Amino acid sequence: MQYTAGVQRAAAAIVVLAAATALTTGCTPSGEAGAADGPSQSVQSPAPGAAAAGSSSGGTGQAKPAVSVSPTASGVKAKPCTTDDVKVAEARQAAVRPTGTGTGAAVVAVANVSKGACTLQGFPTVAGAGNGSPDKNVPLATTHSGSAATVSLAPGARAWTKLTFVNVQGEADGYCESGATPASFPTLVVGVPGAGAHQTALDDGIFALCDNKATVTAYSATKPS
Repeated sequence: MQYTAGVQRAAAAIVVLAAATALTTGCTPSGEAGAADGPSQSVQSPAPGAAAAGSSSGGTGQAKPAVSVSPTASGVKAKPCTTDDVKVAEARQAAVRPTGTGTGAAVVAVANVSKGACTLQGFPTVAGAGNGSPDKNVPLATTHSGSAATVSLAPGARAWTKLTFVNVQGEADGYCESGATPASFPTLVVGVPGAGAHQTALDDGIFALCDNKATVTAYSATKPS
């Protein structure tokens, strides 16, 4: 009986051990128990702020410092043209002009003769140089045509204006329909806003006009006809 009791106790111990082993191995396949126990530490979400700090090595977690941009040369405004910066480069009879005899209309170009860029804007003043002498100027009343815009002139570049006169009518000495005495000038004195007055002659003929007045366009980078 003692032997039998010992065998029974040993068998009971084996059953208990087998049951414990089954409990240990039976929870693994489902993963449910494992998800709630110790191994969950390896899959925890990082604490707030940890992701931003950790991702800085990848260049996406932190804001980059602002980059200052230096002004470029193209952003620097050119200075206004002065008397020494520009000179009359051309004065010619216009291809498109009022009918009748005399000059009718002229195209005048001023060029930037300096070594730097400069700007001009506005309408020309016009005066007839009596006997070709600027000190005997006869100012003309001017009517503006169109609007003025700033013209930027690089060294050597030109700005243009067109002067349209009241025509001398008829042949030979001609006459003015208004009854005024026709006037003729070997040269004109053309003003550039902020850049002085410049004397010029036509490349062909003289300036012949009535009533001491003219219609003028603003200086433009576009060459008129």
